Formats: sequence, structure tokens, C-alpha cells
Amino acid sequence: MWQVNILTLFPEIFPGPLALSVTGKALATGICSLTTHQIRDYAEDKHQTVDDAPYGGGNGMVLRADILGRAIEKCFLPNKNPIIYLSPRGKVFNQDYARDFSTWSGINILCGRYEGVDERIFSEYSIQEISVGDFVLSSGDVAAIPILDACIRLLPNVLEEGDALIEESFGNRYDYKNLLEYPHYTRPPEWKGHTVPDILLSGHHANINKWRLEQAKLKTKLVRPELWDRCIKGEQQ
Repeated sequence: MWQVNILTLFPEIFPGPLALSVTGKALATGICSLTTHQIRDYAEDKHQTVDDAPYGGGNGMVLRADILGRAIEKCFLPNKNPIIYLSPRGKVFNQDYARDFSTWSGINILCGRYEGVDERIFSEYSIQEISVGDFVLSSGDVAAIPILDACIRLLPNVLEEGDALIEESFGNRYDYKNLLEYPHYTRPPEWKGHTVPDILLSGHHANINKWRLEQAKLKTKLVRPELWDRCIKGEQQ
């Protein structure tokens, strides 16, 4: 079982949309588990205070290192899985991270709030800072949802069709690595003057695969030139 442990101020957010569709089935059938831990449970005052004003001044409040330390040592360290802190200053999450995390027995996620967390927890514990993009969210809880979805769908027996993982965007088959997914079509064959490309109706699977790869390359080059450059470098190695 792939185990997820989450330290959060808002445990009621979870599982949220993860309770639905393929991720919901994975949770329901025991392929993975999700456990939330309330950070306030590790505060020591009657008000369960977890934050304080930043040294040096500035706006907002900062989650305290002593309280987070107690929570991390109780909830995360015993399972020895990687600890992720969700932050806009972290490395941007991608499919490679999802594949890596899904090979572990699980992951630990620390969800920040306010202005962030005391920097000393990064010096004390092995924590990876991960971002979901160049924008700011109200809390790390929101960012945790797509990260967990991306990891859970890669677990064995979650998706029924193996090819769905290798030919989709950022698939791990060499031909499609770093490429966006090719376009899809289904019935009806004609809709509002738009028709399905003839190649997809030909029944010639080798030509169809070639067409799909070319379309994936065209889409990537147009929409994500930085991925296209990465793809070109990979082909040259």
C-alpha cells in the first residue's frame, strides 16, 4: 500500500476530489491510503497557537519550527518516506517527480500556510520544496491535490490500460518522453464541418503511430518550446 501522510491546518480539505474516479477507487481498494495530521495538535498552549511574527519584521505570520518539528518527528520520520513541502519557491513538480515518488512506499506532505515556515526545519530535516507552478495559492493543501493525483494514477493496478501511461503527455516511452499528447478523435466522424483525419480511419497502425508521434511533436514545439528543446537534446544523446 502506498501511504500518504499530510501535516495540515485544514485536514477537512482531504481527500476532496481524490475520493472520486480512479484515485477514489485506489483509496477504496487499499492500493493507497491517506492520513491527515492536524498541526495544531502539536502546539502546547491552550489556544493551540502554531505561528508567530517573523523576526526582522514584515507582513504575515510564520509557522514555528518547534511545533512543526514535533509533528514531523511523530508523523513523518518513522516511515522514512520523502518529505515534501509545497512552496512557490520550490522546484517545479513534473511527471518525473511523480514517477519517482510513486516508486516509494509513500510520501509525506507538509502543507504551509500564512507566510510560510521557519527556515530552520529545512536545515534539520531532509525536506524537498516542490512548487506546482509560478503562482501563489492560499495554502499548500490546494497544491497537494494535483501532486497526489499524478502519483496515485501511476501506482500498479490503478489504471487498467498500460499504454495509457506511456503515450500520454510526458509519457515514459522514449518516443513520447517530454512530449505533449497527440490529439484524439471519436464518433461522429463529421461534426459541424469538422472531420476526423483520414489516417485515423485507415486501419494502418504503423502509419497511425507515426502520425500521432508527429502531431505530438508539432503540439509540443508550438505550445511548450522549452519541452521541445529538451526533447531534441534527448534525441541527440
